[in-house]
Amino acid sequence: MASRTRIRTVMAALLAAVAAGAAAGCGIPALGGENGRGSGGRGPGPAGAATECPRVDPPDDADGRQLRGMWIATVAGIDWPKDTADTAAEQKRQFTRLLDTATDMKLNAVFVQIRPNSDAFYPSPYEPWSQWITGTQGKDPGYDVLAFMIKEARARNLEFHAWFNPYRISRQDDLKKLSPKSPARQHPDWVRKYGKGLWYDPGLPQVRDLATRVVMDVVTKYDIDAVHFDDYFYPYPEGGAQFPDQATYKAHGRGADKDDWRRENVNTLVRTLSEKIHDAKPWVRFGISPFGVWRNKSTDPAGSATRALQSYDDVYADTRTWIKKGWIDYVTPQLYWPIGDPRADYAELVRWWADQVDGTGVQLTIGQGAYRVGADAAWKNPAELSRHLTLNAEHPEVRGDVFFSASDIAANKRGFADRLRADHYARPAIPPAADHPGRPRDDTAPPPAVRNTTATPLDGVRDSAAGVRVTWRSATATATDADADADAASYAVYRVDGERPGCAPVDPAHLIGHVRGPRLDDPTARPGRTYTYYVTALNSLHHQSRPGRGATVTTPQG
Repeated sequence: MASRTRIRTVMAALLAAVAAGAAAGCGIPALGGENGRGSGGRGPGPAGAATECPRVDPPDDADGRQLRGMWIATVAGIDWPKDTADTAAEQKRQFTRLLDTATDMKLNAVFVQIRPNSDAFYPSPYEPWSQWITGTQGKDPGYDVLAFMIKEARARNLEFHAWFNPYRISRQDDLKKLSPKSPARQHPDWVRKYGKGLWYDPGLPQVRDLATRVVMDVVTKYDIDAVHFDDYFYPYPEGGAQFPDQATYKAHGRGADKDDWRRENVNTLVRTLSEKIHDAKPWVRFGISPFGVWRNKSTDPAGSATRALQSYDDVYADTRTWIKKGWIDYVTPQLYWPIGDPRADYAELVRWWADQVDGTGVQLTIGQGAYRVGADAAWKNPAELSRHLTLNAEHPEVRGDVFFSASDIAANKRGFADRLRADHYARPAIPPAADHPGRPRDDTAPPPAVRNTTATPLDGVRDSAAGVRVTWRSATATATDADADADAASYAVYRVDGERPGCAPVDPAHLIGHVRGPRLDDPTARPGRTYTYYVTALNSLHHQSRPGRGATVTTPQG
């Protein structure tokens, strides 16, 4: 945090500059007089901080905001790493290529599986290194994989959602094949064989405690944006066999209906984690991506007009309660069906999920089945997913989409990814602001506005690129250190044709970039054109400041 003496020094210098006649328009930015705390965008600046344009409102969060993400699955090499025999250097190259794919698609988030089978993609005090890194569970890969992944995501301003599987232990059923450091080896009484794999018993308090400790270890040690669970809770039914938890039910059921008891076991984990995550770091979100059907209307009048497996009854995931109780910040149902599917119509399910989140403060994003493109007759049309996003626009509750999975986006089967980019992702987007009603005010108030925005033509020879360079300072940056005590987590840059007023509202449709540093190079600026650039600051929950004074520039003729 900046000292009071330093703040007064900076303020005096700025006011002196203004008094000396610093220009306040025509592309020459005025110097603001803000100050703020060095919070890295985690909270607001001090009350009453001065701004260059105090009468201009921040952009409307409801307009143009979208979460655009892709899952990066690590189990069995689905997405990464493809070959556990690869060197660390090659693994890193592969991962950064996936992130570059996300950037090229103008996505803004990645959901990375870091605990696929009671193992870890980071040095864990509770579980062994994952076999999906080196091929051998417990073998140290020689680098902190999670730290590397977060660093590379941050460099591209991609949100990082850390994806955990709470109960799955192994895709094979031989306990002896696990690392001696595995909690499953150390506590075999926690383990149940089911189908072809091994699972922790969700009814055991010790299992819930392990999952909670594992998640909170990552929350406290790493700079993640969210904790993410997928659709695996109790295992999906296999061959008509019951999950073998009769002894656990006898010991802990206390006379409750067995199905209700199982659901309450899962509810307890979700509720406990929600409380602990938000107590430790209020800006870290908690989201879940359930199977796309909660219940069918034929079973429950509150359900959807579908004929499919029911997550409430079959895996004991009562997602609807999690939403109504506010235990999760976002929900991303996996709607991997086409529009018009007779069993589970995508259009019906989007409407149903939109109704569930309406008025709750829980954000709705849709899980899209990119892996299904080309799989059967309904998915032969490369425009099917584009049609999904067009339909989503009819429901303002839908705040974005997440695609399964990264390899499919990169493969671009039948050109579906190109179609999505052309139809929906031509411009970048800022993720929606997190407005969960239970958040403290300090985490929802926007950071102070930027100051000293400048726009300078780039020389295609001297600068190795043509276009315009836009720079700015955070409210507490100094003349010698533009990043000092940064007030914001990120910045949004808007461009308008022609010379515009120094202080003016910004239209979300004019967004050209969303970055972490105090600079953006705009290579799309055309020679001989005049543009005005405006910059806003955002905190880690994407609450946006007023714009700073705009900067106008005319690029040289080509």
